[in-house]
Amino acid sequence: MYRILRELLRLGRVGETPPRTERDPSSTSPLVFRHSLGIRHVDAGSCNGCELELNALGGPHYGLEQAGFHFTASPRHADVLTVTGPVTRHMVAALQDCHNATPEPRRVIAVGDCACGGGAFRGSYAVMGSAAEVLPVDLQIPGCPPDPDALLRGLLQVSGERING
Repeated sequence: MYRILRELLRLGRVGETPPRTERDPSSTSPLVFRHSLGIRHVDAGSCNGCELELNALGGPHYGLEQAGFHFTASPRHADVLTVTGPVTRHMVAALQDCHNATPEPRRVIAVGDCACGGGAFRGSYAVMGSAAEVLPVDLQIPGCPPDPDALLRGLLQVSGERING
């Protein structure tokens, strides 16, 4: 126990500060998203690889909460709807209900190759296709699975902020 405490005192804070952002004046995103973004996630039939990467955003290294983003339990409190996995036939109605329950102005992000284009599951009898075939998608983040940096850049892009390099 003391060894762990000494190591914590020696290393200090492990997490990095989130990248500084500023409002992009050419953005079409509403000003209501600035520094506050509620995210509702829907797994439409994925293998859970993308969920692991979304979960990594909540850790101290990426600091999702420090950037002003948070996951919500209800679509009624969300600004952004993230969809992972190919949309299966059994999830179409639930996904559309979740989309309709999210208040305007809302954004939809397709996360991963499966949500962007069907991925390895395209053509299966149980799969309707990509998220864009069921909902109007504002942003696609490809990758199998996409890394947390790409996810954070996508969330910042949807929120109307840009990363200062």
